[in-house]
Parts: sequence; structure tokens; C-alpha cells
Amino acid sequence: MGKASTDQAVMRFLTGIRVGDLCSGTVAAVSRSEVSVALDGSTAYPLGAVGALDGSWGRRFADVAGVGQRITAEVTAVDLVAGRVWLSMAATEHPELWVFLKRLRRGEILAGTVAAIERFGVFVALDEGPEHPIFPGVGFITYPELSWRRFEAASDVVEIGQRVSCEFLQFDTTNGEARLSLRATQPDPFLTFADSIAVGQILRGRVTKLIPFGVFVQVADGVEGLVPLHELSSTPVEAPEDVVGTGDVVSVLVTEVDRERRRLTLSR
Repeated sequence: MGKASTDQAVMRFLTGIRVGDLCSGTVAAVSRSEVSVALDGSTAYPLGAVGALDGSWGRRFADVAGVGQRITAEVTAVDLVAGRVWLSMAATEHPELWVFLKRLRRGEILAGTVAAIERFGVFVALDEGPEHPIFPGVGFITYPELSWRRFEAASDVVEIGQRVSCEFLQFDTTNGEARLSLRATQPDPFLTFADSIAVGQILRGRVTKLIPFGVFVQVADGVEGLVPLHELSSTPVEAPEDVVGTGDVVSVLVTEVDRERRRLTLSR
């Protein structure tokens, strides 16, 4: 069979596969980063691929599969350009959890209990659905999604054992998690603040952070604005600390209010 015929056969095979389908096949090769699978129904090169993070949530990737082994995995993506079908063996390893996570819809409110606080985010044990085979909870909140307000540690926002209601953002197929947002269920202080001010208005605020290109000033609860370096003084300065320090109370002029990007620009 010529290359053109092979390419056409591969394309016909791939276009018949949908995300969420279960595909079976035989492991053709195993590397540190990928398991190649000769899918049933295709005579072309091995079209299936299981990435290292999709092999298992509980076993080492090296122990997931061996050459010649039969596997069944769920399709997570079909790449028509590269001619690959990306598969998840973790999905078929924990079907109850996978089904639960797949039926969730963005914007849905999920309730649960804070199960663990880590340096990379917060785990939430959800009231509904199965437990996670590895993590303390199926729900997970990244730091940016904890609060609209600036905080130093997650424990400033939540504590273990606390009841929370969060908005579902997406199904993290890599870790088998429901990515959640706690801040999405709370009023955005920036939008409320933006409705009450106008460009040209003078505000008083406290300097919260110095960065190479300016300083941040808190002008309301949960609202900070940036004073660019060139707006710190009427004369040029090389560094913000030449003019102000953290904790200083200053008067600032509102120069721009960007509601879409939640950005407040100020000048001294």
C-alpha cells in the first residue's frame, strides 16, 4: 500500500474516533514518556499513545504496561495532523471517578470540606462523588482561585475542616481532579470599586509591594493599583525604593480603570 493510501486509511480511521470512546489495542512500545498502542481495527503504525501522566494515578508509569500487553483506554484527544489518538488508562482504572468528573459542567456549584492545604493549592473532599484514589480530595483549588484579595498563605483564606462551596472550572484529566474556584462564588471587589471611581480622581492608599517597574498601592479592601515607575515622581528615578517604601501611605491619581482585565493604573 502506497503512502497516500496509508494516509487516507489512517485519516478514515481517526475521523471515526471520538473523545470519550473506549479503544482497545496491543502495546507496541514503551518509553519513559509514552506507551505506543497498536489499536484494533488499524493496520497502520501504532496510532494510540498513552502519556506518562495518563498511565495511572496510583502506579509508576514503568509498571503500567509492557510490550505485547492488551489494554483498553479512554480517548482524551484525537490529533488528525499528527495522526495520534491520545489515551488515558487512568480513566479505565477508575471508571466511577472518571464518569463523575465527566458529567460536571463549568459553572456548577460543588460543596465540600477542605481536606488538605499544600504549597501548590487546596484539596477539597466533595460531598458528592467517589473519593480520589491518591489525593485527599477530588476537588482542587489553585492559589489564584482562592480569593480576589491578596494573601500570604492559603491558611489566611481557608482552614482544614472548613465547609466551602466552589464553582467548577474544568476536569483535570491528568490528575483526575475537579478544578474549582472559591473566589468565583464571592463578589469581585474590583468591579464594585470600579463603579464608584473615575479617571482623574484622587485616592489615598498604602504601598503594599515594590517591583522593578513600579509599586502596588492598596486603595480599597481587596483592590490594588499599579503606579508605574515613571509615574512615581516628577523627576526620573531608577528604583521605586528611591521614592517610597512598603507600608507608606500615599496620595495617587487614577489614570486608567480596565474592568475587563481588572487593572487599575495610578500616578503620584
